[in-house]
Amino acid sequence: MAKVRTKLGQDRYLTAREAAAALGVSLPTLYSYVSRGMLRSEPVAGLPRVKRYLREDVARVVERKEVRSDPAKAAARSLHWGAPVLDSSLTLIDGGRIYYRGRDALELAQQASVEEVAALLWSGDPKEAGTLFAEQSEELPREIKDFLKRTSQLGPVERCQLALPLGAAVDPAAYDLRPMAVARTGARILRLLVSAMCGAAAPGLIDVSLQEAWLPRRKSAASALRAALILCADHELNVSTFTARCIASARATPYEVVIGALAAMKGRRHGGHTAEVEALFQETDRARRPREILVNHLRQGERLPGFGHPLYPNGDPRAALLLSFANKLGRGAVLELAGSLVGVARSLNGEHPTVDFALVTLARALGLPTESPLALFSLGRAMGWIAHAIEQYADARLIRPRARYIGLNPENLPFKEAD
Repeated sequence: MAKVRTKLGQDRYLTAREAAAALGVSLPTLYSYVSRGMLRSEPVAGLPRVKRYLREDVARVVERKEVRSDPAKAAARSLHWGAPVLDSSLTLIDGGRIYYRGRDALELAQQASVEEVAALLWSGDPKEAGTLFAEQSEELPREIKDFLKRTSQLGPVERCQLALPLGAAVDPAAYDLRPMAVARTGARILRLLVSAMCGAAAPGLIDVSLQEAWLPRRKSAASALRAALILCADHELNVSTFTARCIASARATPYEVVIGALAAMKGRRHGGHTAEVEALFQETDRARRPREILVNHLRQGERLPGFGHPLYPNGDPRAALLLSFANKLGRGAVLELAGSLVGVARSLNGEHPTVDFALVTLARALGLPTESPLALFSLGRAMGWIAHAIEQYADARLIRPRARYIGLNPENLPFKEAD
């Protein structure tokens, strides 16, 4: 029988025979897995007697079998672009596209507001945005306003890192971990982060507040900033989001979840990678030899900064959309430089630009400061951190994996009697 195909991705589902082959079992055993609740089957439209099996579900069963036979090997692979280790209903990455609760993220980036996407991730209903963000018009606490006045010399991300503990100290409602209470706290956290990035209270729409603070004469930039925030909102279990879920599993408050996740985000192999992309732009801008510079990276055994994402072998769709905004709003020299880097990278190893490259290109096209790509990445991803916290609070289990000990064996150490 021909393989069952879907609109989301040709390889997302398996036929019964394919699922049985992947599991190394017979068809009757496969059906018994379904009857025992170990595996789910779904009907196929127009084929009433045919069932299909989600590839990820089959992979989980395979993973469980491998854990029993070799726990250390299976765990190590799962922690590095391996099989799923947590259930989530938030984000699907499939067929080169991204979906938030089943809705195309690229379409949301062009049609929805930041607040609506936050509400969608937090509650499942974008119409909740008006209720969740109703407090935006209220005055910021005096402590926060005083803090913003004293820290104008700091960068936007540093101000966020300092503002979050202060915001937590004056927000006792943050200890309410019921889903909608966390969503309301999330709205207050986003407002705090936007105000910290803007350097003053930001009661309006998030993208408009950033535009008015960073680019007061370019109202057209708000749509690009909005798209960047929405496209960065979630990306399943990246390192900062996994950090957020671990913290939430300990029943820390949403503020503490965002504080820890933001620390992970700044790492140079995560959101902080935008600084390496910026350094590449600056080096190329000075030398005007993009091919030589990228070749030198490869000769030194380094990856090309801002190119090649393991989940998108055919190109990061987030980058493609953000680069289109940059092309609409940017200046010639910036776009020429970015285009040269993209072209050379494709010719060298066939890699496509990532969202990090696109954020830096967009920031340069708009004339934003060098730290703004990380600021946009962090502010957008905060929506996802809060959404994952809501999911994790509903799970009574503590995320506590085991380590595989590879140190000295205590039995082989010399014994020394006490004096």
